[in-house]
Amino acid sequence: MNKKKTGLALAVAALAAITVGSGLAAADPAGPPQYRQLAGVGSDTTQDVMNGLADVVTVNGQKVLGSYDATGSATITTKNPATNPNCTIPRPNGSGAGRSALLTSLQSGNGCLDYSRSSSLSLGAASPGLTYVPFAIDGVSYAITPGSSIPRKLAMADLKAIYHCDPNYVGAGPNYDLTVYLPQAGSGTRSFWESQMGITETDVVAGVYPCIKDKKGTAPVQEHDGRVLDDKSIVPFSIAQYQAQSSQTIADLRGRAILGTIEGVAPTVLNTGFGVKRDVYNVIPTSKVTTSPWSDVFVGPDSGICKQSAVINTYGFATNPNCGDITKQTP
Repeated sequence: MNKKKTGLALAVAALAAITVGSGLAAADPAGPPQYRQLAGVGSDTTQDVMNGLADVVTVNGQKVLGSYDATGSATITTKNPATNPNCTIPRPNGSGAGRSALLTSLQSGNGCLDYSRSSSLSLGAASPGLTYVPFAIDGVSYAITPGSSIPRKLAMADLKAIYHCDPNYVGAGPNYDLTVYLPQAGSGTRSFWESQMGITETDVVAGVYPCIKDKKGTAPVQEHDGRVLDDKSIVPFSIAQYQAQSSQTIADLRGRAILGTIEGVAPTVLNTGFGVKRDVYNVIPTSKVTTSPWSDVFVGPDSGICKQSAVINTYGFATNPNCGDITKQTP
């Protein structure tokens, strides 16, 4: 690889060389203390790496991060019922749902949630204000099956044609019989992919692009689950998630999915030349950026999370040179 190979490239090697604990990453907080000072929800993309970080990031020797998966039981209990009796809440699925749940908790002052996970940046007005703190870098490609009618190598123009349901796209067939998937509503990967494809959530919901689906039958399409695919469908897929599933660091939900090459750059070797990449974030109240334990865990290059580059790489992500930055704040 060329001299531009940086943290993204190192992630692949780290997947093979580093393990965190034994077996697959645990869902929801595991081990004592059961209830953590910093409870967070949201992104499916970053739930596993945050679970891994929750096992190693400590303040004064105590685990303080509680990361609750995007899917699982219908409800979660984020704080000790003896002291916070109203903290059994519906489980938020995705970046948008996590942000909404965090804001609801902050507005009520119930102390149930302290941060949220986000795989996309959303700096729309929020009350109280929120700060998006980057901690890693992910790439996103498209996933298809080995027998797909969609080529394994595409230019961005081809991908955009597919997601615009362009009848002139040569791989679509005479009746445009492709099923073009987006993940469930509220997914950060969904909003990120829409921005890359030049489509809007408003138009998707309005049915402007009739080939786009976010359900298979009646079941919502969960991001980074390749089992939704058949030979006439396509879906965006986090490269970090794909690599971590492939290495058995986390549960393997790929099914028959393989990742496509975009603009001649293969996603199987992560590097900074991959054109479709994004920062991933933890979202914290702006009022807490100088307050412990938020400041100890999230803020600055020497924060608890930013020091754990090996763990971040293990889960398929690249370390972020701007890890801990607090300049991205909602108005």
